[in-house]
Amino acid sequence: MVSASPFRKELKRARTGRKDSNSRMPQTRNGTSSENTGLLSGQEYGRSESRSQSIGDYFRTVFSKHQTAGMESENKFVRIPAQVLHITKVTLYSNYVNILLVFVPLGIVAGATGWNPTAVFILNFFAIVPLAAVLSFATEEISVKLGQTMGGLLNATFGNAVELIVSIIALRNGEIRIVQSSMLGSILSNILLVLGCCFLAGGIHNTRTGTARGIEQDFNSTVASTMSSLMAVASASLIIPATLYAALANSKEDVATNILILSHGTAIILLILYVLYLVFQLRTHANLFDAEQAAQDENAEEPQMSPWAAAGILVVVTIAVAICAEYLVDSIDSLVATAHISKTFIGLILLPIVGNAAEHVTAVVVAVKDKMDLAMGVAIGSSMQIALLVTPFLVILGWITDVPMTLHFETFETVVFFLSVLVVTYVIQDGKSNYLEGAMLLGLYIIIALAFLVYPDDASGPADPNPAKEAVGMVVGSVKTFVGL
Repeated sequence: MVSASPFRKELKRARTGRKDSNSRMPQTRNGTSSENTGLLSGQEYGRSESRSQSIGDYFRTVFSKHQTAGMESENKFVRIPAQVLHITKVTLYSNYVNILLVFVPLGIVAGATGWNPTAVFILNFFAIVPLAAVLSFATEEISVKLGQTMGGLLNATFGNAVELIVSIIALRNGEIRIVQSSMLGSILSNILLVLGCCFLAGGIHNTRTGTARGIEQDFNSTVASTMSSLMAVASASLIIPATLYAALANSKEDVATNILILSHGTAIILLILYVLYLVFQLRTHANLFDAEQAAQDENAEEPQMSPWAAAGILVVVTIAVAICAEYLVDSIDSLVATAHISKTFIGLILLPIVGNAAEHVTAVVVAVKDKMDLAMGVAIGSSMQIALLVTPFLVILGWITDVPMTLHFETFETVVFFLSVLVVTYVIQDGKSNYLEGAMLLGLYIIIALAFLVYPDDASGPADPNPAKEAVGMVVGSVKTFVGL
């Protein structure tokens, strides 16, 4: 039987590149071979492994978000491009949805070269989704440096920047129906779709893993009650103009002028209420929001870029959003004519999904981690920003630019908004949530989406005041029922 030890020695020499002192194998030059040459060349193997490792290190350095070669260089022609590359990498790695950034140049090219309106709408629709995520990331980076108060104000300003930009462009084009539908749709999307997904995902995860106490997830009922009360005031600000319109239907007064005066005054009051809410949350009653702030502090990370770099990203992304939104709004009329979809459905269902995509993901993720106070702050807090800040601001902006933007929404939309706030108030009043309540909110949102899918644009005409009066009567009856309970 042949011994295996010589073979093992030969294999060891081949792997390590060393020669056994007792071996009689003749010395050969690199690149030549003999009958005693091993199957594996030690030098070539080591050189190949070293080359592969060097290439791997190179790519890891180039694509790493933690370091970029040349950032510490004294040569500014090396340092500045390296810093720009590093900031770009950090931004791109901030969210998985950023892979959709490829649609940004496609959407801009499609709009600039006059592609099919449906293609222009779809491309810019998907382009705005990652831009909204980058906008949110840059805002958070600046907020870390500015502190709680200024960070809260900044989040209030840029939290719904996409909806604001789209609405300003639509308002400039005279698309008041798109503006009103987009504002109402953003509110419904947050309080029904986002909150419903939070309750459903968090409830199912809690049921399977038991991450929360008992069979329900808890949140700060005082904070939730305050938010729902402000949402009720916001819904009343829409019901009152609709009621006044129905009351003045048979009057000889100029109804449009009176509604416009009422909307301007109401918008100013809503803005004041929002400022008072910020003072309430960040200053005088900050202790009520300690649970939410603690959850935010627990997840807080060190800033990945300087405030100036984040501000530069905000400027660039805001310009990109404005360009994509311009092409998106311009393609709506052609899309309505070809796809037979109403403007109301586009503004109320499709556009809010674009603007709130990043917030949707954030809220669901923190809900699964049993941080329900933070999830409530994202969902209902965003709705409050739309109702008390963005919508009144657009009314004032229309006043300045001589565009008759009012708070007189269509009766059907007003009733839907009020009933949605009513249901959400019932659901959150006990300070607990479960997956069934989440399913209820999602079910209501789907019902509303189906209703607006079959809701034609020509149904919004004020030809007959009697349906408006009848709908207002329904609202009043619902208020009486709510107060009675």
